[in-house]
Amino acid sequence: MASKPHTARHEIKISAPAETVYRMLAQAEEWPRLFPPNIYVAHVERGQSEERIRIWATAGDSVKNWTSHRVLDAENLSIRFRQEVSTPPVAAMGGTWHVEALAAGDTLVRLDHDYQAVDEEGLGWIDEVVDRNSRAELESLKTIAESDGAVAGLSCSFEDTVAIGGSAQDVYDFIDRADLWTDRLPHVRAVRLEEPEPGLQTLEMDTLSKDGTSHTTKSYRVCLPHHRIAYKQVTLPALITLHTGRWTVTPGANGVTASSQHTFTVDPGKVTKILGADATVQDAIDYVRTALSTNSMATLGLAKAFAEGRAGGDRR
Repeated sequence: MASKPHTARHEIKISAPAETVYRMLAQAEEWPRLFPPNIYVAHVERGQSEERIRIWATAGDSVKNWTSHRVLDAENLSIRFRQEVSTPPVAAMGGTWHVEALAAGDTLVRLDHDYQAVDEEGLGWIDEVVDRNSRAELESLKTIAESDGAVAGLSCSFEDTVAIGGSAQDVYDFIDRADLWTDRLPHVRAVRLEEPEPGLQTLEMDTLSKDGTSHTTKSYRVCLPHHRIAYKQVTLPALITLHTGRWTVTPGANGVTASSQHTFTVDPGKVTKILGADATVQDAIDYVRTALSTNSMATLGLAKAFAEGRAGGDRR
């Protein structure tokens, strides 16, 4: 029997224009870069003031996904949301983002939730997750909104692409089967892969950089056969504070195009410690971009050889 309805409110004052804050909340596809719990967000339907989005996010020690209907009111700076089908122990979940302009250019953001648990036993878990995630989201929203472009100056987005004369399924399978990467990718030293449910992976691996150093990363991956694998790293190399990415496979007339996209943010406090006393933020961005691109292009090149070998009759 479902629990009684519960409500929660979290709020924060932000020293940034209300319109800026509202715009950040409205752009749901950017949430994995904005909110720590969010892994991937995709639009299912999109209209002028209403949309349906599918969200993958951490909830405690697990990852949940759901589809929400959102009503965006730009005039009144509010966004209402309601989960269409909730994931147990959540029976129902909804709420509203309220963005209010204050004096002197500040903004008050209130995040309201209403929810029910599948049963009373699950209610405490939901209370804890709603509180933890709401606080983390509001603090991150405040930090980025108040940065006045500083975070943008520490960040970089780029994409590497190759043309492959093979099938989308073979390319996708090569990237999806990360448990085989120690045998397939020279820069991967060890892999620990878990897939608690189809399409959702936890990937921890040890990789070698171009300079010979090794580091361990952990990522959550959302796998959408046979065209996209999106991920967010939750255990990061020391030089960066954010890394999201996606592998995309797009069919064409003569095969497929495979792409690896990265977005990352460097930690300015670690630049000179890791790269030397004279290193700049731009040096750090260039260093990370080169390292990520080198590994991505190596993976894409080997995926190309694998898929084209299969297209030519090699089924190894």
